Parts: sequence; C-alpha cells; structure tokens
Amino acid sequence: MSRVYIQNVMHAKLHQKLIDFELFKKYAIQLHTKKHQNFFSSKSISSITKPHQENDFNSRILNSGSKPSAYCLVNLIRACTNLGWFSRGEQLRCCILKSGYVNNVFVGSALVNFYVKFQLLGNAQQLFDEMTERNVVTWNTLISGYARSGQFRNALNLFIQLERSEQSSDSYSISAALSACGALGLVQLGKLMHSKIVKFGVECSIVVSNSLIDMYGKCGCAEESNRVFKRMMEKDTISWNSVIAANARNRALDQAVDFLCQMPEPDIVSYNEVISGVAQFGIIEDAVDMLSRMPSPNSSSWNSIITGYVNRGRAKESLEFFRNMHLSNVLMDQFTFSSLLSGIANIAAITWGRLMHCCTVKYGVDETVVVGTALIDMYSKCGHMKEADILFGWLPVKNLITWNTIISGHAHNGNSDEVIRLFEQLKSVKDLQPDGITFVNVLAACWHNKMSFQAANEYFELMVNDYGICPMPEHCTSMIKLLGQEGDVSKAEKMIYELGFEKCELVWKALLGASVTCGDIKIAEVTAAKVTELEGDDEFVYVLMSNMYALHRKWIDVGGMRGWMKEKRVRKEAGRSWI
Repeated sequence: MSRVYIQNVMHAKLHQKLIDFELFKKYAIQLHTKKHQNFFSSKSISSITKPHQENDFNSRILNSGSKPSAYCLVNLIRACTNLGWFSRGEQLRCCILKSGYVNNVFVGSALVNFYVKFQLLGNAQQLFDEMTERNVVTWNTLISGYARSGQFRNALNLFIQLERSEQSSDSYSISAALSACGALGLVQLGKLMHSKIVKFGVECSIVVSNSLIDMYGKCGCAEESNRVFKRMMEKDTISWNSVIAANARNRALDQAVDFLCQMPEPDIVSYNEVISGVAQFGIIEDAVDMLSRMPSPNSSSWNSIITGYVNRGRAKESLEFFRNMHLSNVLMDQFTFSSLLSGIANIAAITWGRLMHCCTVKYGVDETVVVGTALIDMYSKCGHMKEADILFGWLPVKNLITWNTIISGHAHNGNSDEVIRLFEQLKSVKDLQPDGITFVNVLAACWHNKMSFQAANEYFELMVNDYGICPMPEHCTSMIKLLGQEGDVSKAEKMIYELGFEKCELVWKALLGASVTCGDIKIAEVTAAKVTELEGDDEFVYVLMSNMYALHRKWIDVGGMRGWMKEKRVRKEAGRSWI
C-alpha cells in the first residue's frame, strides 16, 4: 500500500473519533497545510463540520497564518456545495482571494459550480468572466447550469462562445446545448450541431445520442429521433425512454407502443410516456386500460390520464377518475391537484374547487408554487377574486406564472386598476421581469379602463424598448381597440403593417370590430375583404358588416349581405343563455 493511502485511512479514522469540535478545527487547519492531501481527507472534513459552527471554522482557516493548498480549497468548496452551506462557501471565496488562488482554474471551476448549485447564475457568470484561465469543465458547469434553470438562450450563447474559443466542446457541453435547442424548438440549429457531431465522431457517445433523440423529439421530428436511435450501437434505458417519448409526444402512438414492446426491461417511465401520449392524442379509455394492466403504476401514471381528461374538456370525468385514484390509495402530488384545479376552473365549479382546496391543505401542497398558482387561477375563473388575492398574498414563493395568473384574473374580471397596480409591483420584484403574457393583460386592462392611446402606448414602448419583448398579435389587438375608442382606425390599420401582422386574421378581426364601433365604412369594407381572404367565409364578418350597413340605413347593402350569407350557407348561431 502507498504511504498516501495509509495516511488517508489514518486521517479518516482520526476524524471519526474527534468528538470535540475544537480539536477538529485545530486538526483541519493543520490538515490543509499537509503535503499529501486528497478528496478523502476533505470529505471527512465536510462530513463532521456542523452548520451552526461554520463561521468560526472559516475564520480559523482565514486567520491561521498558513496558506491552504488549492486541492484542499477545491474539496472544501465541494463540501459546501454538496451540504448546502452558502455562507461558508462565500467565506471560502475570501480565503481564496487572500491565498492568491483566484486565477487557479480548478478552484475557479469549483466556485462556479458552487454558485450554479445555489442558482446564483449571475454570480457564476461574473466569476466566469473574471477567470483568466478556463477549462472545459468550467464551461460545461455554467452551460448546463443555464440549461437546467431554463435559461436556454443563455446556455446556447455560452456554447457558441465555447465553440469560438480555444477550448473544445465535449459530450457534456454538446448535450446541454442540444437540450436548449430542444426546449426552444430550434431544430435547424440542432441539425447543424448534429452535422458537426457526425463530422467529429462524437455521435458514438451514448450521452450525445440520447440528447439528439430528445432534441428531435421536442422539435416534433420523431422520425429523426428514430433514425438516431437505430444507428446507436449501444443503448441504455434513457435511450429507449427518449425514443418512446419522442414518438408518444408527436402522435406516433403505434411506433411508441412498438418501441415499448421491444424494450428489454421497460420501467415505469417507459409506460408513463406511452400512457401520457395515448391520453393526450389517442383514445383515453385505452390509456385507462393500459394503466389497469401496468405493473406498479405511480402517481405520474394516474396524473397523465387526469391531464388527458382535462385537456379534452372532460373535467367531470377527471374528477371521477380522481375519486378512483383516492380509493386506490395512490399518493397524490402537486401535479395531481394542479391538473384537477385547471379542469375545475374551466367549468367554473366553485364547490368542487373549494373541496379540492381543502384536499391540497390536507396533503400539504397548498403553498407550493404549482398548486398555489392553480388555486389562484381557479378562484379567478370562478369570479372569486377576493379568495384569489388572499392566496396570492399567502403564497411564500411566487414565480412569473403566479404573477401573470393573478394579473390575468383581475383583467378578466374587469379590475383594470388592480392590474396596473400589480404590474407596478411586479416590476420591482428581484429576479423577475414581465413577459409577453404580462403585457397582454396590461394592455387589455388599458382598453377596459378606457385609457388614452398615448398612456397605453407608454406600456407598449416599455415592453418593446425596455424588456425587449417582440409584439404578439394579442398586443396589437388591444392597441387597435384603443385606437378604435378614439376613432383613429386609419392609424390602427397602419400599425398592423408596421408590426408585420398583415397575414394575421386575429388583428384584422380586431380592426373590423373597431371600424364598426366608430362607423368607418370604408376601412370596414377593406378589412372585411382581408379577413375573408385570410380565413374564408366567416359569420363574424357578414354579421358585423350587415349590422354596420343597417346602422347607416344602407338597406340595399344589408340585403346584399344577407343574400351572400344565404348563398354561402353561412349561418349565425342563435344566442343562448345558461341562466
């Protein structure tokens, strides 16, 4: 046995016997100056150090007068990362600055990983930028950190920087970049990366091949996923599950079932992907039958069918299925309740909603961001904004979807002033910023509140210039309605062309409605022709134009419209009420 190995064993045994923490701290300070150190020693350090004594421990190291080795610092940073000791890691960074290891690539990479694990990607990026030397591990840590946190464009931008640097990407950086391509639906960029992978022979890596299958599947290219899978010399469980998911999520249900049957040892993920696909795109009763014959189904298996019922507008059946799930003693999770609440919201069944709210409290998931947001949405769609506001105030963690949900609730319930107030609050929330959906609701509130176009346009310009959000048709329709309120439909027509929405029937319908509201026959006729050109015969166009001609007492034109409707067999649905 080597002397280093024996020394490590002795160190480990000694560490486990150190009950007095004062002795341990003295020993740790001595240890980091030893000539022979490795991860085993540092692992023992981290395993004994107590959280409430971390500050004193670091001050001892900082003030010990001896310079710790880079290897010891790396492993101490890893210990802080794995044990979730943020303040200790921050103090270790001070130790690193004092010790002169700030430009050491291994120490720097460990610190980047430390910040990534604590989801402080801004700190990680700043440290990354300050490093004078980086290795591929440094790059991979930050790229994968961005990808895991959902910042896919940042991940791709960093990957492109890596490609332009002197460093070479490896299977892990390529895998993270492919994951970002899949999430963003950038199939062309994914194909470019695939060609490079083939050129440099990285495709033989099982990690890269699995990422390619996943990327093509998420971009809607199931056949490409199948080709990559069939070319693989070696396949693992992830390979099989990825190709099953690629087919199931893209309506290729027969192919997904075939792969499931061919899979040597299907696991619960394999079955769940097929059940989810069948529940979403196939005959949902077939999915229920598969569930009944599936070995050891879990909550995700049941959740897939509940989601299938909800997405198909069969909320009552989802509630009945939930009852069966409860009787079968299946553990329910936050996704079970979020799907059910979505279905309840769609049918505005407030009694069921309150019952489900009680269930979420019983299961202890009512304060999770997923369920909390679903509860806010349910109460909002049932018209109970007071309860929605109370829940929003109580929710300990709120993401952008939560904010958009409460803002949307007030917008749809006509509380325009509250929409603007909440929007101003959101602007001041750290690490969150409004997105396109937020501004859809804000601009809609401006219209409902009969604000001036100039005042609403300030929000529109804020969206484009300050937040860099590209206008969507929904933004444009609100601006058109605002201009219609002021009788300036010619400016609204000009805006459609300026924003590049001349091929979008939604904005032309909004302009037609605005033209009828302010009585501009000329623009209404041009707009009606445009809607018909883009969408074909639509009762909306004929009815609006007929009403407009009647308003101006153009009875001949009214008769012409009615004649066209009869000739084209366009029927206006009779109005009805549930009251």
